[in-house]
Amino acid sequence: MPLILYGHPFSSYTQKALIALYENATAFEFRSLDPETPQHAPEWLRRWPLRKFPLLVDGERNVVETSIIIEYLQLAHPGPVRLLPDDPMAALGVRFLDRFFDLHVMDPVQAAVAGALTKDAGRREEAVKLAAERLERAYAWLEGELAGRRWAAGEAFSLADCAAAPALFYADWTHPIGADYPVVGAYRARLLARPSFARAVDEARRFRSYFPLGAPEGD
Repeated sequence: MPLILYGHPFSSYTQKALIALYENATAFEFRSLDPETPQHAPEWLRRWPLRKFPLLVDGERNVVETSIIIEYLQLAHPGPVRLLPDDPMAALGVRFLDRFFDLHVMDPVQAAVAGALTKDAGRREEAVKLAAERLERAYAWLEGELAGRRWAAGEAFSLADCAAAPALFYADWTHPIGADYPVVGAYRARLLARPSFARAVDEARRFRSYFPLGAPEGD
């Protein structure tokens, strides 16, 4: 039975899991959770009633939370690209950066999006302002942390980069990465050029009108 991934192409966390699958050309079936494919929702909710995605199904095993999904894939369906180092201390550094991108980059983006979705101008403005403050702090820290590195944790593409790609992609739409952060901007560009993420971006392109803050012409 092939692996099955439930999610939505425009979802940052779905993209994070897709990057890992594409990096190793892992065979899987994608079941999109959107109004065009309502037949997928009942089984997804039966397997994960907390209504979060993505969800990876491997036979009778349900795997949730993107970082866990990616680690599970390395253990159960390994490929040539190892997204978590074998060395425990190096792996700890990768896991930290993975959490950093989820909690300090993607989380403020989601807060800004949630504020915009209220349709209340005051709440939108406040949410975007707070997100901008948080993202500025994150960009400033990353500018020093990523200096001299090709990928988030060094020379090897890793779990941390799977998290960084969609996080920085949508963060720049929410609060642009300014000229003060050339290292972060160049890193985002390398992520966009990575075939696994470029594929995920292209697959989600037709959903850009969903972004309530407005999608830019580029990317």
